[in-house]
Amino acid sequence: MFGRGTVWSVLRRGKEACGGFHKLRGTPFSYSSSSTPFKFLSPPVSTHCFHAFRSQLIPKGHHVHVPQMRNFSKMVSAEQKEEGLKLLVSGGSRAQKLVGIWLFGSAAWVFSMVVLGGLTRLTRSGLSMTDWKFTGTLPPFSDEEWLQEFDKYKQSPEFKRVNRGMKIEEFKFIYWMEYAHRMWGRALGVMFALPYSYFLHKGYITLRLGLRLSALFALGAGQGLIGWWMVKSGLEEPPSEYSQPRVSPYRLAAHLTSAFAIYCGLFWTALSVVMPEPPAESLTWVRGAAKVRRLALPISILVGLTAVSGAFVAGNDAGHAFNTFPKMGDTWIPGDIFEMKPLIRNFFENTATVQLDHRILATATLISVSILWWSTRKLEIHPAVRSVIGGAVGMATLQVTLGISTLLSYVPVSLGTAHQAGALTLLTFMLLLNHTVRRPSLSLLKSLPQVGKAH
Repeated sequence: MFGRGTVWSVLRRGKEACGGFHKLRGTPFSYSSSSTPFKFLSPPVSTHCFHAFRSQLIPKGHHVHVPQMRNFSKMVSAEQKEEGLKLLVSGGSRAQKLVGIWLFGSAAWVFSMVVLGGLTRLTRSGLSMTDWKFTGTLPPFSDEEWLQEFDKYKQSPEFKRVNRGMKIEEFKFIYWMEYAHRMWGRALGVMFALPYSYFLHKGYITLRLGLRLSALFALGAGQGLIGWWMVKSGLEEPPSEYSQPRVSPYRLAAHLTSAFAIYCGLFWTALSVVMPEPPAESLTWVRGAAKVRRLALPISILVGLTAVSGAFVAGNDAGHAFNTFPKMGDTWIPGDIFEMKPLIRNFFENTATVQLDHRILATATLISVSILWWSTRKLEIHPAVRSVIGGAVGMATLQVTLGISTLLSYVPVSLGTAHQAGALTLLTFMLLLNHTVRRPSLSLLKSLPQVGKAH
């Protein structure tokens, strides 16, 4: 079909096409003497070279049956499945963008839920609604309905021991705060479920992503039950007549931890959808990211533990126990930190111990993040990784400053809410850092040069 001169001409032009493409990738082109052409190339490059040779062999507008090239195309597809990256979203870049926007929006909604929950707790509005329905309830509209809700609240321990002189207008404020918190959570469920059904119908959601999102949706639905389980503990009579009604610190910690877990799952999944590969332009930067990863993971766990300890501070009203810093009152360590029996109760119920634990964990977090920044100053890492580390250091410093200011100011609503939002923001930085320094896929590693370009 082709003469010898034609064949050599086609090979030469094909080599130029593939070689030019490889120069863009930073990978030199060379022929392979093995029976599998271009096997040493990454799958996208192999496919490009195949089409380059095919365009030289088959004139435009002609259709030629070439079994060997068809087999070669199947080989490239199999190689992509074996060594390529398994995407969470099918349907191309537009589908990735749409699903990513939806997931980031859902994560932002959960973030706002955490902030609104903190605001509800700090305004002592959480016990204003004395009943709960899974489907939700309409708010009172008439004066008669408001009086009925107020009468229900008057039967609660909080009204009897704390708010006995409360007026109906004051009750309306705390009721609306709690109602908004509950309805905002239900609206999140609808906002999550409808796009999920649509993307599932369009075929954008892969099995792996579908299972992950289904688990997060179930956890979100359970979060409402956890919230009512928490509120119910505050509607019970306190053990002594001198105790103030409040929700169980264990249940409050469970409620906050569950919210943090849902947020982390959504944010990490959103990152994985829009950034299936970490930023890696050279093997040197990949090795540097591996060193960062060994420090980032334990520090992230420490950040999470500090946030959970803050829930016990809130649940025990420990923020009002010692409003001095760095000392706790006149001493560095209060003498009653181990007064409860059994001993383990001190770490979760003793106001002095709970606040001391939170101070120690917060200080350790700031020191650890600072060590991470210091130890990676001269490390060869991607500029994006360096930027995230810098942001984490700045946020950790701001968070400690907010905590101290909140303590010294006797926990005002504004600073207390900002401090809770700061905890989730710092955790966001650590999530982003861990996602950015994760190990690249095998196909990407094979295509990377030793040293990347200077930025």
